[in-house]
Amino acid sequence: MALQHPDTDYWRVTQLDQVTLQDSPLVGGKAANLGELTRAHFPVPPGFVVSASAYLEALDAAGIRESVRAASAAGQNSESTSALVRGLGIPDLLRDEVAAAYRLLGESVPVAVRSSAPAEDGLDMSFAGIHESYTNVTGTDAVLDAVRNCWVSLWSDRAIAYRSVHGIDDEPSIAVIVQAMVPADRSGVAFTADPRTADRDQIVIEAALGQGEVVVGGQVEPDLYVVAKEGLQLTEVRLGSQGFEITAGTDGDTRVNLPADDSHERVLDDNQVWQVASLAAAAENHYGRPQDIEYAFVKGHLWIVQARPITTLDRSSTSTTTTSAAGGTEPGGSRVVLASGLAAGPGVACGHVRVLHDLSEAGRLTDGEILVAPMTRPDWVPTLRRAAAIVTDGGGITCHAAIVGRELGRPVVVGARTATADLADGQLVTVDGGSGNVYEGDVTSLSTTGPDTADGGVASVAATREMPGPPAVVTATSLYVNLASPESAESVAAMDVDGVGLLRAEFMITTALDGTHPSLMISEGRREEYVDRMVDAITTIAAAFARRPVVYRAVDLRSNEFAGLRGGEVEPDEDNPMIGYRGCFRYIRDPELFRLDLDVLHAVRQRYDNVHLMIPFVRTRWELEQCLGQIDAHPLGADRTMHRWIMAEVPSVEYWIPEYARLGIDGLSIGTNDLTQLVLGVDRDSATCSDLFDTADPAVLAAIDRILEQARACGMTTSLCGQAVSEDPKLLEHLVRRGITSISVTPDRAVAARRTVAAAERRILLEAARRS
Repeated sequence: MALQHPDTDYWRVTQLDQVTLQDSPLVGGKAANLGELTRAHFPVPPGFVVSASAYLEALDAAGIRESVRAASAAGQNSESTSALVRGLGIPDLLRDEVAAAYRLLGESVPVAVRSSAPAEDGLDMSFAGIHESYTNVTGTDAVLDAVRNCWVSLWSDRAIAYRSVHGIDDEPSIAVIVQAMVPADRSGVAFTADPRTADRDQIVIEAALGQGEVVVGGQVEPDLYVVAKEGLQLTEVRLGSQGFEITAGTDGDTRVNLPADDSHERVLDDNQVWQVASLAAAAENHYGRPQDIEYAFVKGHLWIVQARPITTLDRSSTSTTTTSAAGGTEPGGSRVVLASGLAAGPGVACGHVRVLHDLSEAGRLTDGEILVAPMTRPDWVPTLRRAAAIVTDGGGITCHAAIVGRELGRPVVVGARTATADLADGQLVTVDGGSGNVYEGDVTSLSTTGPDTADGGVASVAATREMPGPPAVVTATSLYVNLASPESAESVAAMDVDGVGLLRAEFMITTALDGTHPSLMISEGRREEYVDRMVDAITTIAAAFARRPVVYRAVDLRSNEFAGLRGGEVEPDEDNPMIGYRGCFRYIRDPELFRLDLDVLHAVRQRYDNVHLMIPFVRTRWELEQCLGQIDAHPLGADRTMHRWIMAEVPSVEYWIPEYARLGIDGLSIGTNDLTQLVLGVDRDSATCSDLFDTADPAVLAAIDRILEQARACGMTTSLCGQAVSEDPKLLEHLVRRGITSISVTPDRAVAARRTVAAAERRILLEAARRS
């Protein structure tokens, strides 16, 4: 039985101390992190892992794997798929291996059985509470039942919604961790950077009595401790409110009500705070990046029960620039604080309140309203997406509402205690996720020149833009931003950016199509409805950026993504849709789809001529020529002031650039994600091959250099809009030195990117002066 890590890519069960980070495609991020920490001698409870391969093998053995995969690809509801998985039998070999691994933990040891999906607890997604976990499970049969229930949780509505939110379209799979229970007397979560402000100089610790599920589940308001990393000095203590604790016993978990006095005492003393902070700092040092760890004290002994990278620091850091809109309470009273709690998700949003006491009321929430609830659970994810901000009575900064809200970029206030009673449906409020306050009315429009501001109030967003600040950084290389929706257009346009280098159609058409395939929408006579919705969205963005250019990339959904829409059965079944029926080639085969884009742009440019067209995934000359012919035949074609761009994603573009220039292409934008995968021959979405995907690989850089050189020789403007340029200052300087015309980054990276570009340009000038 494979109880030790074998020399193979395939195994069913292995001990936790045999698992490393490199095994995450097989065991999921949660298990891989625990294995990594175990091997590094951190205090992790012993256990074993049932791999994702074991789950897929069970599907194969039951003959339902293809049915499950097809249901997933077709976007079918969770109920039918869950029923298929719930009825799975556990293969005999797997049953024997689990039983043997369980015996190694001891005789009838209570264990925690927790899901660990391959995409979970990675660098950009946490999957907080999305999949199931079970505690105090005793006996082999009970463990196997819990393992199967974890498999089933892969197909819950909330799991399917979360994968959809994050664009995960690989075949879903799941591993399961089985660990000896630690009967915690106090527990919680520690962040090695403040998730609310992205401050990396302090450690934030939450703590509650009993089992940690009351903290991560938002069932109580935990204590909050802030520790400065310099010297590990405790700098802030905020007592929570805990009316009960959950304790582990031989008969399972027990809820124990706490006396009122206990709820006002510190959960951790100074020494325990220091122990948690020290362990968290050591974990960060081991990984080399900020960590979020769950810990537990058992009779004075400290354990790590989970670890993951913090996934929301970049979003936090950008959002905090707007928190000044409603920070603090003004003595003059011009801002009325209606509710106050923990600042859990930075940013500011104004809207009308919608109080939901239960998920069954979710239909009452209108897009853009302020969601106020006692607490949220993982199955609230689709509802949270529609809210402009989130306010909850309970929870701490690590509860579900806080984690998911930060991932969605929503302002979040948790632990407001009586918000559901203090706020009323329809009430206009401003939520400041940076201060933890909910204000009456739209305080973002308050003047900053009155006496209240002088007394310590904070300026509104609009006024803050007019306040003196650092001198603007001027660069010869244009700095554009990538955008996907109109919601953030106004705030991004207020930044020091030169335009939109990549306006993605894909997210906007989700709303415009209303879940319907374009061909079906046209056949239903809803063409104008689609065009009007898209025109409204793009017009909002064009207006916000005024005379600055906005480069709209035409619809580039792949066949598997179109297939998930109603009426999507017309799509071809492709083994590799990433390099299949998409982009320019689709437009010449399905001119009606492309005509929708042309109709939209033609209508927008009647009012705003700063919007231009970019054609994606161009492979060869003849398809581009036919595509341009469609533009020329459309009324939009007569508008010669509209620039025609292409995406440079396919290596063949280097060969064809002179021909593309002769066809009238004005500029190109390098898409590093697709270009990297096609130069290196690696699926950009493959977790298994992630080590191969490297935009900084010399072969990829050489391809980029040749594209820039060819385009410059032909008089084309050039840009690069891939994610890599938003994250790698060295790549950014490399591009500036190669003479790129512009770069396009995510809005949160715009300030830093402008400085990097300016510094690179100064170095180039200085080096030239020294040489001469």
